[in-house]
Amino acid sequence: MKKIITVLTVLITTVSFAQNKNARASLEVDGVCLMCKTRIEKASLNTKGVKSAVWNVKTHELKLIFDERKTDLKTIQNSIVAVGHDTKELKATDEAYASVHPCCKYRDREIVDDHKEGEEHKDGDGHKH
Repeated sequence: MKKIITVLTVLITTVSFAQNKNARASLEVDGVCLMCKTRIEKASLNTKGVKSAVWNVKTHELKLIFDERKTDLKTIQNSIVAVGHDTKELKATDEAYASVHPCCKYRDREIVDDHKEGEEHKDGDGHKH
């Protein structure tokens, strides 16, 4: 009996330490501009357990640091789709998508193209080309 209790204690201890309080992950999140960046990062950071969220406008990569004891990627993604942004795995509802600013309509090819046209190359001294 003592052996069984010891084995159970070791298993329970192992399971509780298996969760990382500084887990790192990245997600693909749709968006087109700095307003999207703010909305995506804010939704992520408002999820309990998320310590860092940085979304890249050009690559659409959201880099996260979070406490696995308090949240998981599915919960974070649910927070993101709730504010109107699709992830690779989850799609925002039409209602949530409709709530984003008109310039943030990443599902509209014309708006996405407009954002791409607005990107101008700058040389080393800051002049636009």
